[in-house]
Amino acid sequence: MKTQFYPGYTIGNDAYENIVKICSIYGKKAAVIGGERAIKAAENKIKNAVEGSELQITGFFSFGKEASVENIERLKSIPEVQEADMIFVVGGGKAIDTGKVLAQTTNRVFFTFPTIASTCASCTSLGILYHPDGSLREYTFSTITPVHIFIDSEIIANAPDKYFWAGIGDSMAKYFESSVSSRGNELNHSQGMGVNIASMCNGPFVKYGVKALADCRKNKVSNELEEIILGIIVSTGYVSNLVNIDLNTGLAHAVYNGFTVIPQIEEHGHLHGEIVSYGILVLLAADKQKEEFERIFKFNKEMGFPTKLSELHCSIEDVDKVIEKALKGIDVRHYPYKVTPEMIKEAIIFIEDFQYKR
Repeated sequence: MKTQFYPGYTIGNDAYENIVKICSIYGKKAAVIGGERAIKAAENKIKNAVEGSELQITGFFSFGKEASVENIERLKSIPEVQEADMIFVVGGGKAIDTGKVLAQTTNRVFFTFPTIASTCASCTSLGILYHPDGSLREYTFSTITPVHIFIDSEIIANAPDKYFWAGIGDSMAKYFESSVSSRGNELNHSQGMGVNIASMCNGPFVKYGVKALADCRKNKVSNELEEIILGIIVSTGYVSNLVNIDLNTGLAHAVYNGFTVIPQIEEHGHLHGEIVSYGILVLLAADKQKEEFERIFKFNKEMGFPTKLSELHCSIEDVDKVIEKALKGIDVRHYPYKVTPEMIKEAIIFIEDFQYKR
């Protein structure tokens, strides 16, 4: 028997007004776990939403600095968390994953309240855990997703725009990677749905992305902003929940992993989604998708994403190290053809040369 869970969602400046209606059927007590800045942004809206109802907030608790087993165990030991019927998780990826895994491992429902739009963590069942020093520990695989996502677009519009910017670059990879990784496969129902939903991570991003980023930088809620928020959080999240890990990744993320061994990347604070956006260009060049490459190259230029190595503080001398690391992971183990070092290097050189033709 297979059961598939799909979270619902509410988006808007008044999204939290639905908390009591949606959550109260699951119990009367909720513990709120999140990042300190995220809690500060959302606390009053959550309190106002439950005021006068039978739904009680047992407390607001910082998740800590890392999504770690140690922080999860610390939170589990807090009496106000223990007595809660449900978990409200507020913040970005690491905060969400901490509360998510806590809820999953204690058999409680959870609801997510993303305060930035940078990943699909608030929609998915997957959790990513780290050691206290920030190094990757493990992926936790579960079928249990949040019951509902409360997306306050006003809070997200007032968050640092760099996360939104990087979120666009990361989320667009979902379409290009899943469409290539699944090529030639006979897909089952959920995988087929996921790959088709992934198309929502292509056209809408190119159509609305530039305007949405400009609005985010003005702290302005607009239709374009909300379309991209939904693309980052919901479209990519649904795909992640529906397809297996091999269809969830591909050459763009392999390239990202490759760049993590280059010291300049961390020294200059280059973001995950920023590097993935460059990885999409490598994927398209390697896959000989000429028209798509030119379309996304133009979009990346308009968005301020990197389109050459120097914009990542790297040079052609770094490429061999990038490729070696890129091919050590699982990202292209399931691909319609063997990805070779020469293929990646040729794609990067093509991108470098393309700069001077436009």
